[in-house]
Amino acid sequence: QVQLVESGGGLLQPGGSLRLSCAASGDTICISAMDWYRQAPGKERELVAAVLNNGTTRYTESVKGRFTISRDSAKNTLHLQMNALKPEDTALYYCHADGTLWVNCEHDYWGQGTQVTVSS
Repeated sequence: QVQLVESGGGLLQPGGSLRLSCAASGDTICISAMDWYRQAPGKERELVAAVLNNGTTRYTESVKGRFTISRDSAKNTLHLQMNALKPEDTALYYCHADGTLWVNCEHDYWGQGTQVTVSS
């Protein structure tokens, strides 16, 4: 039982900033790496940013220098700071967690998504 709940999405103008948050609850021992995905209408879901347990971060090329992923010391919250937003960033953003190989842990976990709309 792992639940991921996103918050912080909204509507804003190009060039603006937004901070997404993801709160994990339940059997958080089942969580290893965490990451953010997004999916726009008519497009495939893509990995936006990821952070491993050792602190290593990775970003898709289109958001490098604009987005920053972070995970708190308790390993139960995830954030995505988004700056200089563009209309092409418009998508439903999903929090995702990789599961550990512990007994009774699932392979992975998904949040319900939070909508980010960038429009003038």
